Amino acid sequence: MLVLALDTATTVVTAGLVDLPDSGVPRTLAARAHDGRRHGELLMPAVRALCAEAGHGLAGVGAVVVGAGPGPFTGLRVGIASAAALGHALDVPVHGVVTHDALAWSAGGTRTDAARGVHAGNLLVVTDARRREVYWAAYDAADPADARSVRRLSGPAVEAPESLAARLDELAVGTVIGDPAFADRLGREIAGPGAPGPDALVGVAAADLLAGRAPAPVEPLYLRRPDAVEPTGRKRVTA
Repeated sequence: MLVLALDTATTVVTAGLVDLPDSGVPRTLAARAHDGRRHGELLMPAVRALCAEAGHGLAGVGAVVVGAGPGPFTGLRVGIASAAALGHALDVPVHGVVTHDALAWSAGGTRTDAARGVHAGNLLVVTDARRREVYWAAYDAADPADARSVRRLSGPAVEAPESLAARLDELAVGTVIGDPAFADRLGREIAGPGAPGPDALVGVAAADLLAGRAPAPVEPLYLRRPDAVEPTGRKRVTA
């Protein structure tokens, strides 16, 4: 199955064409990752470029997978709206996945014991939530025999890194991945990846894709109330 994977929940605009065989191990055929906040300008040109590189037209795509966040409102809705439009135009299913789940899938092989130079313990994924806060989720291995089988323990949630840092022991965090800009405020080294790869996005949805399960509607994970609110009453007008 040929799958188009998109994510605009982080500061990186991610797009890729992924081959998903019956074995369930996704393989990226072509990808684009643009670092910047111009999601609306960068996403569809990236899709056209990777299709040309891979030698596959969009007509051959059998499904679309999109990161549903958490992420800032503007960037996140660009990816989800684009995925919905492409799914409708191509008449293929659109599967939403939690962006942090895909990051955890990407990092499947990074957690080992101390003898191999990596902290044992749970995996914490952090990304930029702006307003000096982070989006985060904590993970444990669902199956020790499968480094890329991950189980979310907590989150996704949003809070200040200093507040999260005070609970790292409680969460039994050993390894942190994601946006390295928050390393000092979190008090931990933050390794990559900082954005999910196309194969990871598809990997999270692989079981549903291969089983032909109908996806639920993609709901964006904003995690914050909107800044704009409806007025509570009419303004008083004075002469």
